[in-house]
Amino acid sequence: MNTISIQVPSIIENIRMIESFIDNAKERFHLDEDIYGNIMIAVTEAVNNAIKHGNASNSSKNVYLSLLLNDNLLKFVIKDEGPGFDYHNLPDPTAPENLEKPGGRGIFLMKHLSDEVEFKDNGKIVELSFYMQ
Repeated sequence: MNTISIQVPSIIENIRMIESFIDNAKERFHLDEDIYGNIMIAVTEAVNNAIKHGNASNSSKNVYLSLLLNDNLLKFVIKDEGPGFDYHNLPDPTAPENLEKPGGRGIFLMKHLSDEVEFKDNGKIVELSFYMQ
């Protein structure tokens, strides 16, 4: 199994480092364009949530991103140092009363772009899985 990791302070500008990390993974593991696009959006959304919501944009707290490749399964693990959240009761961003709200689409996007999304440790950890053909 291949594993690579990065940790970044909770500053929104560090999303650029996450994008570079994903670009490097694309080269290293020869990801095709379709899966690469889905990974880029889903993983940056997860890290964005970890920075803004998990760590409340506190730059003294870090976000940890690991990539695990095992056979044809590519798994990204995003972890923050926040208190966690109730991922069982998320508002539906497609419900009429939520369509105008600016937030709430990140997890919805993650679920649609990843093959599997799993929350652990009270929502402090999110795992995004992608199956490679």
